[in-house]
Amino acid sequence: KTEKTIMGGTPRFPTPKNLWSPAGGFWPEPKNWAANTMVAGAAIATICYGVFNLSIEKEERPQSPAHSIPSQRWYKPGKFGAAKEI
Repeated sequence: KTEKTIMGGTPRFPTPKNLWSPAGGFWPEPKNWAANTMVAGAAIATICYGVFNLSIEKEERPQSPAHSIPSQRWYKPGKFGAAKEI
């Protein structure tokens, strides 16, 4: 027996050739799934990088933090002016 059969899967059986499904049909295994995944991952990473940089540019602190926070590593107070004490 094959591993799929042991794990509960069934062997492939004939299916209609004119079948279309948004999920990919009976056995969705596109030829270039790895390349598609890499392209999607690169697009997501690029968008996240842009949003992160925009967030850094827009960040301002009207008051100095009372304790250490992670964004202090990349916050440049000289860029926005010194944080004002209230």
